[in-house]
Amino acid sequence: MALLAIKHYPDPVLKQVAEPVDAFDGSAAPQVGVARRLAVVDCSGSDEPAQLFTLVNPEIVHREGDSCEEEGCLSVPAYYAKVDRSARVRVRYFNLDGVVEELEADGLLAIAIQHEIDHLDGILFVDHLSPLKKGIFRKKYKKIMEQQREQL
Repeated sequence: MALLAIKHYPDPVLKQVAEPVDAFDGSAAPQVGVARRLAVVDCSGSDEPAQLFTLVNPEIVHREGDSCEEEGCLSVPAYYAKVDRSARVRVRYFNLDGVVEELEADGLLAIAIQHEIDHLDGILFVDHLSPLKKGIFRKKYKKIMEQQREQL
């Protein structure tokens, strides 16, 4: 399998709504530049076995509770912010064989699923911030990117 580069903010593909997957022969997600509704989620720690969930055409069919946790993103490197999300979700999706499945999740897994489905809808975690915090983000992120360029 080819490795694909992570797309970084403000790459336009990150703001596109992903197209549904209609052939189960392999796809990629918007974070790697392909606007297809496929997300791979693994919340296991580095010292734990992988707990990989591959969600094709996922949709959240039930939400409950509230959560506000700090999030980061490979597409927005070196920036973190608290985001309001549901504490528990039930997601319906196709597996890689094209079979419909449902998954109930809470905690970190629920947050990660919501975060990844947002990507499929062209939404970044920073889009959940208030206008004031978005302004702060843009200024901080610009400085972060300038510092990284200087280090190269």
